Amino acid sequence: MPVPTYDQFIEPILRYLAATPEGATARDAHEAAADALNLSEAQRQELIASGQATYKNRAGWAHDRLKRAGLSSSAKRGYWKLTDAGITYAVQHPAPLTADKVEQLAIGFMNVKLKTPTDAVPLDGQEQPTAALRSATVSPDDRLEQALRELREATAADLLDNLLQVSPNRFEVIVLDVLHSLGYGASRNDLQRVGGSGDGGIDGVISLDKLGLEKVYVQAKRWQGTVGRPELQAFYGALAGQKAKRGVFITTSGFTAQAIDFSRSVEGMVLVDGNRLVNLMMDHEVGVASRLIKLPKLDSDYFDGEA
Repeated sequence: MPVPTYDQFIEPILRYLAATPEGATARDAHEAAADALNLSEAQRQELIASGQATYKNRAGWAHDRLKRAGLSSSAKRGYWKLTDAGITYAVQHPAPLTADKVEQLAIGFMNVKLKTPTDAVPLDGQEQPTAALRSATVSPDDRLEQALRELREATAADLLDNLLQVSPNRFEVIVLDVLHSLGYGASRNDLQRVGGSGDGGIDGVISLDKLGLEKVYVQAKRWQGTVGRPELQAFYGALAGQKAKRGVFITTSGFTAQAIDFSRSVEGMVLVDGNRLVNLMMDHEVGVASRLIKLPKLDSDYFDGEA
């Protein structure tokens, strides 16, 4: 018997977390859902292509849907906890959930972005969400593209959760690793963390040449609140104090419209918000690993040749 689809894991995850309002590890939630669904040992041993247990993968997607619905959160790394809205939802919707409610949770919030400050403005060039493809007549290639987008969005959300949970010092190191992956500095040693008390708003320095004549100064803020104009003005003042021509302000959150306008009014300041940061991390495999999926496609030229 195949492992139940991920939508069937939504209610067991919801009920288990409702019964443990202080939160629980993802591992415990996986096992509780497997027990609730009476999975056999053979079903628990089934693996997806990446090597992860299928039931754990599907439990993870079920929790992703609860998060997008605003009912749960990743309180810390590998730890799941219902939000106040989730606790209320569990009380107001006693077991079992209707098929319509399960479907709503499974697909109704697929395009909801996670961790987006309400007053943040998207930076130029950022991707806009694409409508989900739900028609059975959509081609397999289109469904594959949709699945890849969904996997990327889920990984981006996980990355942002983890960035918000690391220490400020570790976040500064990660930011410099990302900038090095983009080609800044001939070696990793050309990117130095200088954050700490009295840093004057400078968290890192990048030497663009071996003599250190050309430098880029970096400020890295592991924030949940939106970055406004005053923070950028303070950073600009710190750059002026260093007689710097270039500065990069990176945050896990976003920027207000006033902050973006200020950055455009001065020379040499680049902004990177949480969305752009996690996309750079995925594109350059900083803190993530990619898996190769082999897709067969007919080589028509092979059949055109003469014996």
